[in-house]
Amino acid sequence: MDFPPGGAPHDASPSGPTPCGVLPAWVTSAAAGPHRPHRRRQGGPVTGPDQRRRVVLGVDIGTTSTKTVGYDTDGHQLASHSVGYPLDEPHPGYAEQDPQLIFDAVVETIRTVVTELGTGIAGLSFSTAMHSLIGLDPDGVPLTPSVTWADSRASGQAERLRAAPWGLALHRRTGTPVHPMAPLPKLLWYAEQEPTLHARVAHWVGIKDYVLLRLTDTLVTDHSVASATGLMDIHQLAWDAQALRIAQITEEQLPRLVPTTTVLPGLTARAAIATGLPADTPLVVGAGDGPLANLGLGAVRPGVVACSIGTSGAMRVAVERPAVDPLGGVFCYALTEDRWVVGGAINNGGIVLQWAGDALAPEFGEHGEEELLALAATAPVGSGGLIMLPYLLSERAPHWSALPRGAYVGLTHGHRREHLVRAALEGVCQQLALVLASVRAAGNEVREVRASGGFARSPLWRQMLADALGMPVRFPAGHEGSSFGAALLGMQALGLIDSIDVAADLVRIDETVRPEPASAATYAALLPLHSELYDALVPTFASLRRLAPSLPAEPPPTPAPM
Repeated sequence: MDFPPGGAPHDASPSGPTPCGVLPAWVTSAAAGPHRPHRRRQGGPVTGPDQRRRVVLGVDIGTTSTKTVGYDTDGHQLASHSVGYPLDEPHPGYAEQDPQLIFDAVVETIRTVVTELGTGIAGLSFSTAMHSLIGLDPDGVPLTPSVTWADSRASGQAERLRAAPWGLALHRRTGTPVHPMAPLPKLLWYAEQEPTLHARVAHWVGIKDYVLLRLTDTLVTDHSVASATGLMDIHQLAWDAQALRIAQITEEQLPRLVPTTTVLPGLTARAAIATGLPADTPLVVGAGDGPLANLGLGAVRPGVVACSIGTSGAMRVAVERPAVDPLGGVFCYALTEDRWVVGGAINNGGIVLQWAGDALAPEFGEHGEEELLALAATAPVGSGGLIMLPYLLSERAPHWSALPRGAYVGLTHGHRREHLVRAALEGVCQQLALVLASVRAAGNEVREVRASGGFARSPLWRQMLADALGMPVRFPAGHEGSSFGAALLGMQALGLIDSIDVAADLVRIDETVRPEPASAATYAALLPLHSELYDALVPTFASLRRLAPSLPAEPPPTPAPM
């Protein structure tokens, strides 16, 4: 495939799309009783908030759970509740979820927090994991699961798009790397691999769009989520014509684009009953979890980078105008009309430590992180010249390719498992250092790094990150990242605070870890090798992917005794 600059021809649905934003009221929970039509609600500003109601609920729809947290305007966390759900992997490379389970989790977490807090809730504001894709039929019934960012079934489509002469221009115009995580390659996969299903879809939405539709009868998507689809021109804030032709869809099949601070003026009657909220409770559309994590960490001013390491990881800096570097090493996603985040995400964060425990020290057990980190601390900085490329789940930034696999390089007879474990942790930190270099290459000043995530509980990993980045790392206290960011965005939209810039003052710094000069020098000397190894191994990665289907999946049978 080699689409021309104008893109691929469109193959429209034979039944035609439902008008954007006008859908029947199937947007109710199955538990709420029989469906019946509700009046469609239009988004718009809400003015003159009741000053007695100063609590906003931040609803964070994550990859494996939804968490709702209530915050007051001083940034105090008042109540929270989370509900998990599975990430299904029915085939190799698939990572999908049941939209109904996620909607039920949203309703349950809201209802639980509302029950705890009682009255005084000024509104809801939403955060969401980015890059999800759901196909709906004309009656609003999901025809597909929610295909998540972790799904790599569209790897072939993404590689072909990236290799096209206009692939980099598409990335720079839409802000989204051409990678299988993004909805654009996923839509092309559906068009090529399931064309009948693709033709039946009336609307393509993300998981937050679906949840808001079920709650309010309004089909919208915010600029933040849209900027992570590969389908929106970030400079025009409009759906990109070439991207739509490539995806073989029309603008009418997508939600209406709105700012992240758009206020939807209330819930449907059934959603109000299900959540325990008054029907006129305002809902702020909200944004993607990455940009909102910056806000939740107080990293909203230019030059302040937010770094997170959970299962995966990311590095993002706030900027005032959208831009992608000339080499396409970073993404650019919206937070508000005048605030964007530039950065990169990595697939392999805490998952690398989990793998190291399972593979190298299984005797430590399922919760043996402390023992594993203590083992890594016995190896020297630089792991005695052992380098790990931590691409256990392929990789995203800064290369944005699904090809890479993990590798140890430099292994000698003198290395022991403590070296292997430490090299794995160092590999994660060095990958983040490469992302930080791409952020700088995009023309962004980096004055401060604020970090969060499960890794921050480990003094070893905290110090290793500061050493690998070669600059102090500040660790904020207390806040839930994306849910707090969502609540702050909601407070601005509802007029409860003047600006999201207050985040920088509301977030308290618990600790600042400074790099140790000798260790930082060691990591700086090794960093170019990490970058060079990726380039050198690309042909090998490609060969391994080609051979993978033919390789045995099970061990050979045990020979019969003689």
